[in-house]
Amino acid sequence: MRKTRRVVASLLAATMAVSLLASCSSKKDTGASDGTQKSGDSQAGNTGDSLVYASGEFNGKFSPFFYETVPDSDMVTQCTAGLLTTDRNGSVVLKGIEGETREYNGKQYTYHSISDCTITENSDGTVYYDFKLKDGVKFSDGEPLTVDDVIFSMYVYSDPTYDGSTTFFTLPIQGMEEYRTGVDTLFNLMVKAGENNTDFSKWTEDQQKKFWESYHKAAEAFVKEIVDSCIASGSNKEGDSIAAVAANYGYPDLKADATAMDFFNAMLAKYDGSVKDMSDKESAGTPFSELMDNYQDFAIGVETGTSAPNISGIQKTGDNTFRIVTTKVDAQTIYQIGIVVSPLHYYGDKAQYDYANNKFGFPKGDLSLIRSKTSKPLGAGPYVFDKYENGVVSLKANPYYDQGEPKTKNLRMSYINQSDYINSILAGTADVANPSYTNEIADAIKKANSNGEVSGDKIYTVAVDALGYGYIGMNSHNISVNKEPGSDASKNLRRGFATIFAAYRDLAVSTYYGDRASVINYPISNTSWAAPQPTDDGYQIAFSKDVNGNPIYTSGMSDEDKYAAAKKAALGFFEAAGYKVENGKIVSAPEGAKMEYTVMVPGSGTGDHPSFMIMTEAQKALADIGMKLTINDLSNVSDMWNKIQAGQAEIWCAAWQSTPDPDMYQVYYSDVANGGKQHGGSTYHYQIEDADLDSMILQARESTDQEYRKTLYKACLNKIVDWACEVPVYQRQEVTTFSAERIKTDTITPDITSFYKWYAEIENLELSK
Repeated sequence: MRKTRRVVASLLAATMAVSLLASCSSKKDTGASDGTQKSGDSQAGNTGDSLVYASGEFNGKFSPFFYETVPDSDMVTQCTAGLLTTDRNGSVVLKGIEGETREYNGKQYTYHSISDCTITENSDGTVYYDFKLKDGVKFSDGEPLTVDDVIFSMYVYSDPTYDGSTTFFTLPIQGMEEYRTGVDTLFNLMVKAGENNTDFSKWTEDQQKKFWESYHKAAEAFVKEIVDSCIASGSNKEGDSIAAVAANYGYPDLKADATAMDFFNAMLAKYDGSVKDMSDKESAGTPFSELMDNYQDFAIGVETGTSAPNISGIQKTGDNTFRIVTTKVDAQTIYQIGIVVSPLHYYGDKAQYDYANNKFGFPKGDLSLIRSKTSKPLGAGPYVFDKYENGVVSLKANPYYDQGEPKTKNLRMSYINQSDYINSILAGTADVANPSYTNEIADAIKKANSNGEVSGDKIYTVAVDALGYGYIGMNSHNISVNKEPGSDASKNLRRGFATIFAAYRDLAVSTYYGDRASVINYPISNTSWAAPQPTDDGYQIAFSKDVNGNPIYTSGMSDEDKYAAAKKAALGFFEAAGYKVENGKIVSAPEGAKMEYTVMVPGSGTGDHPSFMIMTEAQKALADIGMKLTINDLSNVSDMWNKIQAGQAEIWCAAWQSTPDPDMYQVYYSDVANGGKQHGGSTYHYQIEDADLDSMILQARESTDQEYRKTLYKACLNKIVDWACEVPVYQRQEVTTFSAERIKTDTITPDITSFYKWYAEIENLELSK
């Protein structure tokens, strides 16, 4: 189903190589697994000398340029190396050649990478990133890794026709825009020209005919996947019209006799005619490009105007040095600039590389050669790709790995149903797995170990705070008074709900997670350096003050007194929002508001969600004061995202996945000054429209001073809380489980963190037998 497997655009996922799990340039919404995966082939088990990692389902796009799913990205990570790495706190290591020693958990650790980076901020606003490569680094085929490989890789990521998931081309690199303009893909040009085009100066009439035949076939298949997904989820039934399916998918305005193409075009219109953007957001499984039989024939660049021959800010300065010049200070650049370095001799064509004459290993606008190497990766990582069959990727130790050849000579990444992760370790068919750390999983681990603990003689467990957090979201436009989402009345309406929700967080989180999660009070992961701490001045318990700014709760309150106080405070907010109150209950709503709202909880239809209890208790509490809350427990999380993206959601429960840098642009920036045209994401989530918040988000991006940025982000968090569109709920733990029988546990990466995964030092891991 859509949104459960794809990687959101980010170079960080690839660049941090073995030190960081694939992640997003934005905080990404995540939901519960749909539970439909099936186990891999029986040969997935260990073969005596192989380390077996239990993985999600592979898509088979094992390219550092074009991977799309998290399992594929995890596999690519084992075969590749990035320019930079991160430490256990998620901070970038700038001196990787000799290594940087940094303290964590009272211990000193030294971090290495294949380069050094020196950053210089200039008086004219430009920034220099000067890199030096480590001598002697080789790819896994024995060929040396050079500056030319770096420049080749950067030009692939920067090509005007590049449509992979990484976002290097969005960085403020000098000359990037000039290089990418004046070229468009044949695909985009044909879509813009339309089926009835008669100008064949850039393509032939036969090409156009073949294109539209393939396009229509792919569009029909794209819509069919959506129809099938809606039927499978129970949102629709067999025989429902296209219009009925579209309505449940967030497009309610189609005519009754709408066709599949009408539905497809309605989705396309929402994304201003961009098939890629539409496909990335609306696909129910397969990207549009993969549904076209001959997409690659039309992914070629066509000159449409003036275009620079090179990117002036990518400069080769020596045999093993290069410089990146950016036009301004941007805090995100350092996280995205340390790309994965891919071999020119494998992915490109050395005969087409001549830096001095603006030739970079492939024809500008034609990535067909790079795309042809998608199924078999080659890089400078700890392992070498061997084969992929029957749901199992087989890899061998790289004898040329910069940090030393891995001590475990064979690695298998095996597709196994997540519900079978623990059993697979106990059965000896897997050695490492990352199960969802539920009460049931914790109990199963304790039962398996003779000592009754989560780490014992059968399973060794490492738990860390997850790089993200759970929340309850509200759309400010759909929960507002008089269609004024930013008014005090509208904020008070949402505060009424938020006060009730917040009151039941402790109960729900402890019941669902036990001691494996904690309640948080700001909409940011506790793993972030920008997260407010209880010892900070001005730290507040979320939604713990009444309409007059007075504390709702007092020390020593019983739970029942706490819930009663929350209801009284919520009633005060509703009254301030314009609701009429009589005898302790609201009896009528102000204009534009309602007496009933709906919350969506992706609990698989069984209430299996950490916030489900919050909603069931809130439903009763709100009923006591005259407000009806309808709970929609969804079996398919895609149904929720459909409504959120369509702007139809009122309240929902979900979780964000965060990144090492707490940049808030992708979620909360709305570009109010320009009519919200260049929003970061809040337009279809919370629809916050706050010019001050926009300004602070941009200011924080334009500085690398962490203390200054932390102050700004605290102000941003206060603004978000003021809008009452997001109730922070929990910070959960994520767990990595190891076979204590098969692995020498003292060789596992020490002090694993959210930023420094189990495979960060995989070269040191040894099997015990």
